[in-house]
Amino acid sequence: MSVTARMNRMFAQDGKCFDVAIDHGFFNEFSFLSGIENMKHAIDTVIRSNPDCVQLSIGQAREYQQIPGKNKPGLVLRTDAANIYGKELPRHLFSELADQAVWHAVRLDAVAVCVNLLLLPGQPELHHQCVTNISRLKTECEQYGMPLMVEPLVMLPNEAYGGYMVDGDIRKITALVRQGVELGADIIKADPCDDVTEYHRVIEVASGVPVLVRGGGRASDEEIMQRTAELMKQGAAGIVYGRNVIQHTNPAGMTTALMSIVHEGTSAEQALATLNG
Repeated sequence: MSVTARMNRMFAQDGKCFDVAIDHGFFNEFSFLSGIENMKHAIDTVIRSNPDCVQLSIGQAREYQQIPGKNKPGLVLRTDAANIYGKELPRHLFSELADQAVWHAVRLDAVAVCVNLLLLPGQPELHHQCVTNISRLKTECEQYGMPLMVEPLVMLPNEAYGGYMVDGDIRKITALVRQGVELGADIIKADPCDDVTEYHRVIEVASGVPVLVRGGGRASDEEIMQRTAELMKQGAAGIVYGRNVIQHTNPAGMTTALMSIVHEGTSAEQALATLNG
C-alpha cells in the first residue's frame, strides 16, 4: 500500500513538518520525565500551538486519541523502548520493538511509526538488533501503508561523556543516515552535526527522503533558534524537538516560535521576538 495518504497528513502543504516528541517516558529514565509528569497538561499545552505532529508511545497515544475534534496534530507512534539513556550503560542493552507495532499504529490512527537505529561505541549487538527491528517494521509498514521514520543516532561513549550524548561527527551521521535510507526509511529523524552549515551533506546522502532534525538535550533559546534556522536553510524538511519544548517555561510559545521558522522561514531573531513577546 502507498504511504502517500499518511505522509500528506504528516507534512504540511509546504512539505515541512514540526513533530513535538513527548515519548520520553518510554525509556525508564527519571530525568526524562521533567515537564511531562502530567501528560494531559503537557499534551494540551503543546497542541494549542498546533504543531504538525506529536510523537507518543502506545500507552499515551491511546489517551491522545480520546481528545475530540478533527484538527489535532498527527500522531507519530514510537515503537521501540531502549535502555541506553542513563549515565552508565547496563550490563545488557536492548532496543525492543512493541509487539505488532504497526497494527497498533493503524488502530491508533498514526501518520507514521518511529524506530531507533542506534550506533554506540563497542556495542555491535545493539546495532544489529536495531537493523533487525527496522527490517521487521518495514515489511509490516508496506502491508499497511504506514510511513516508517528511522532515527539514526550516533552516540559518544557513556563512560566518558555520560548518558545520551550525541556524536556530531558528520562522517558517522551521514553513514548511519544512509543505512537508514537503504533499509527503507520513508522519513529520517537525525541529529545535527557539530557544524550545522555542513548539514546539506546529510540531506544529500538521504537521497530525497525527508530529513527531520532532532533537538537533543536542553539548550538556550538563542542556540535553538539559530540552529533551527540554519538547518532549514541547509535543506531539512523540519524538526523533531522534545525536551527543548516540553521542558521550556513556555512550551506553547516555543512551539509557535519554532513553527514560524519551519513554515515561514522567519529568522532566529524574529522567532525569539515571538517567543519573548
